[in-house]
Amino acid sequence: MAGLAVTLALVASVAQAETLSLSDFQSTSHIVSVEGTTKWMAAVEKATGGKITFNHFPAEQAAKAKAQLDAVKSGILDAALLGPSYHSESLPLNSVVDLPGFYDSAVQGTKALQTMLKEGPLRDELLANGVTPVFGFVLPPYQVLSKKRLGMPAQWKAIDVRTSGGTQAMTARSLGAVGISIPGPEVYTAVETGRLDAILFPLASVPGYKLNEVVSHISTNGSFGGYSFVMVVRSDLFDGLATEIREAMVTTGNETAVHVAKAQDNSASVLIAKWKAAGINTYTFSDAELASLDDSMALVATDWAGRMGGEKAKAVLDTYKQLTAQ
Repeated sequence: MAGLAVTLALVASVAQAETLSLSDFQSTSHIVSVEGTTKWMAAVEKATGGKITFNHFPAEQAAKAKAQLDAVKSGILDAALLGPSYHSESLPLNSVVDLPGFYDSAVQGTKALQTMLKEGPLRDELLANGVTPVFGFVLPPYQVLSKKRLGMPAQWKAIDVRTSGGTQAMTARSLGAVGISIPGPEVYTAVETGRLDAILFPLASVPGYKLNEVVSHISTNGSFGGYSFVMVVRSDLFDGLATEIREAMVTTGNETAVHVAKAQDNSASVLIAKWKAAGINTYTFSDAELASLDDSMALVATDWAGRMGGEKAKAVLDTYKQLTAQ
């Protein structure tokens, strides 16, 4: 009888084992991959005793950034680290994180996003697309990288600026610029060839794309919006996992979210010193410049809520304001 019990336990363990195909669009050297995706996969494997393992497809190997949601929904992939801004038609309310001026650090923004993904419209929006959010985090506030110093809104007039989606494009327009949405892996070439005049980008992500090689000016104290990542698993697959496995994935996800946010915040001062030593003009906006920029961007949030329409969008914005103010 004891032998039978051991055999049944082994059969149950094998039956529960899953290898998930997981995609993201970051290179394996990017801080989001090193301190986020890769760390979470290892933590899940350890926490589940190997019952969950992963086949990782980084750097758009399995799906382009804009195709990842559809790839998970259709079953081509089991999981993905989504950039919701690339899926604004399917996940419009999740673009609230892209609004300028709401958080000053990745940790602050991540805590707000994690709360909103536990319940409410942002979570519901993902579930309606057949995927379950496991955890989410944000990048540090976006700065501007360019070939000439940009300050007052008058200096932004009619220049082509890389943005990460529709909401950030509104930010660019509020400053008089033209927002162009280009996936991260394609930005280097776009700047190098002159297709772009400037980039809105978080400092911690710059090394992953080597953008410091193609710009000569980088701001350090602006707040041109944010960007969220959400780790999702296909809902039918996630719901079919044992309760303890789902809980392990979420618990390790919560820990990873805070970890990668802190890692990004901590990297900023080191990067700024390195770029300055390399001859790049890393500069802070003056109080007058910040005031003028803030005035120009002030209506972006109102316009966003109006574009989304309805009380739900207003409620999302109000919740986001409240959480990021804590």
